[in-house]
Amino acid sequence: MDALKTIASASLKSEENTPKFEIGDTVRVSVNIREGERERIQMFEGTVIAGHGSGIAETFTVRRVSYGVGVERVFPLHSPNVVDVQTIRKGRVRRSKLYYLRDRVGKAAKVKEQIR
Repeated sequence: MDALKTIASASLKSEENTPKFEIGDTVRVSVNIREGERERIQMFEGTVIAGHGSGIAETFTVRRVSYGVGVERVFPLHSPNVVDVQTIRKGRVRRSKLYYLRDRVGKAAKVKEQIR
């Protein structure tokens, strides 16, 4: 088991390269997409509704509404394909999973902004 931990710790992103965001924040995730021989960076912007796992298996779920259809994507935090995560705005939430946003429509599906 210790051998697995040492291999996994080598694959972790460093503390300064790990993006700083919380549940409820609106983020823009830059993802490396491979199409045959070519590579490009695709942006996915939405609200972070959940975080899962720890260590190398840590993931976060981002939700947005695109053309009236809710789209959710799960991103591994330490994946080399996740190039960058930019925080667009901070959200004010009181729970760790925001699955209730799936049932909301329009302005009710928005997360209030945290004012500092």
